[in-house]
Amino acid sequence: MSSQRDVISEIEKQGMIFGHPKGLYLLFFTEMWERFSYYGMRAILMLYMTKLYMENGLEIPKDSAALIYGFFTGFVYFTPIIGGWIADKFIGQRNAITIGGITMFLGQLTLFAVNTQMGLAIGLLLLIIGNGFFKPNISTLVGRLYRQGDARRDSAFSIFYMGINLGALLAPIVVAILCNDVFATKGIGADGKEMIMSYGYKYGFLAAAIGMMIGQIIFNSLAKKYLLEIGEKPNKSIVVNNDEGPIDEVEVPAAAQNINAPLTSIEKQRMSVIFILTAFIIFFWAGFEQAGSSMTLYTDSYIDRTVGSWTISTELFQSVNPLFIVILAPIFAWFWGSKTGARMSTPVKMSLGMILLGIGFLFMLMATGKVQTEIIDGKENVVQKAGLWFLIVTYFFHTIGELCISPVGLSVVTKLAPIKLASMLMGVWMLSTFVANILGGFIAAYVEKLGAATIFSSIALFVIGLGIIMLLVSRRLSKMMHGVK
Repeated sequence: MSSQRDVISEIEKQGMIFGHPKGLYLLFFTEMWERFSYYGMRAILMLYMTKLYMENGLEIPKDSAALIYGFFTGFVYFTPIIGGWIADKFIGQRNAITIGGITMFLGQLTLFAVNTQMGLAIGLLLLIIGNGFFKPNISTLVGRLYRQGDARRDSAFSIFYMGINLGALLAPIVVAILCNDVFATKGIGADGKEMIMSYGYKYGFLAAAIGMMIGQIIFNSLAKKYLLEIGEKPNKSIVVNNDEGPIDEVEVPAAAQNINAPLTSIEKQRMSVIFILTAFIIFFWAGFEQAGSSMTLYTDSYIDRTVGSWTISTELFQSVNPLFIVILAPIFAWFWGSKTGARMSTPVKMSLGMILLGIGFLFMLMATGKVQTEIIDGKENVVQKAGLWFLIVTYFFHTIGELCISPVGLSVVTKLAPIKLASMLMGVWMLSTFVANILGGFIAAYVEKLGAATIFSSIALFVIGLGIIMLLVSRRLSKMMHGVK
């Protein structure tokens, strides 16, 4: 088996696109279509669960739907630790990506074909299992395209992250058109205006399935050409002195190494940083993922979505965050590579991300102050809705915070983790999102009881406080990273 250094050299000989290997862009498009699939489904999941049967929904109570959403999106990020371990030890990253992609395709197809609560359960379970194989391993492959210490990694993950969000941007638009226009049934309401009588949610799930299939066709057709041997086999690594002087990690056959060799003290400290950062980031994602649950329901009921004579579909707001990502990711990729960005440690970047998330929720708190309601015949009637700009500004701050945390986190895990544990530790990183989404589901479930203002203000103050704490301990964490930025 060729060493990691030799394989990277061969990949570099294929030529670069904007200073990065062509394999990065293969992974970019594979992830783009997977995220198209996931975010297309996510854009309509809460609405599908809570709309009436006659509207082609499942008529699940909002608090129960919020918990289902939380547990689903949570377990989507729990199974990667298992899928990463299986890939590291037994099947390799590329096989895991294929298994995961096919399983998720079947999950979306089930949601399309079986429009019952049982179909919902089976479909979501398949998506959870499939994502466990797919998610940690494609992120690990991005890091393995570069040599140890290559300063382009943060930039590469920002580009990769743009692919994620390009898919997330397109999916809600396509799904909204299918569900609210092409396959919706419309009629005339009591006020004489046209209204949707039933939604075409099943066709949104079909579009998600097709997107997943396209991604797998692209990956399996081109991986051998642009990734060569990377990710074909389970990770096995030892530390050797190479001819250029520095210590380097290379891949070797399992028979040529002692895979039970203990980790060095530096490796242990670096791994501990992964766990510490993971613990902090749980609370970022618990707030951030309100976008798909409490913020979606709040937007549907309390945000004025009219622009002129056009009423914007609630699903379309799921595209605002990825739109900002696509616009801002190149700027952040440039900034992290600049002298100023290079001086900022990962803990500092992440602390800023948490503070920015909190600032975003302060705008949602202001929005609640603009809403006016009255009770008529025991039902709430909204007299005045909040302006659209509150929601847009919230998403803007959340997006900047996300760019300070997610692509940076993916990058630093590939730098800090020993190669033989790379995918498993990527799964550990994603474990933060598992806990966060379940926590976020419980938070969303309490919006009805405590009120949106209480929830939004509590999230804002808590994550800003944690961001300040992380900033205070950032220097200590940087020392534990032993030179990794």
